[in-house]
Amino acid sequence: MKVLRLNAVVQVTGLARSTIYKLIGSGEFPRPVALTGRSVGWIESEVVAWIQLRIEARDTASLLS
Repeated sequence: MKVLRLNAVVQVTGLARSTIYKLIGSGEFPRPVALTGRSVGWIESEVVAWIQLRIEARDTASLLS
């Protein structure tokens, strides 16, 4: 299991920091895990699964068109 810090999540997803936190607030993105007092990280497999869901949604939409 690998924990990603915010900069890595931004790089992997291509999303801005503010967008990531907006999606977390709306329940659309994996929530971070507290590592220490002010330090958080995301579980890599959860971020990858989120990306995979976006790919599947795209592919399903193109099949229905």
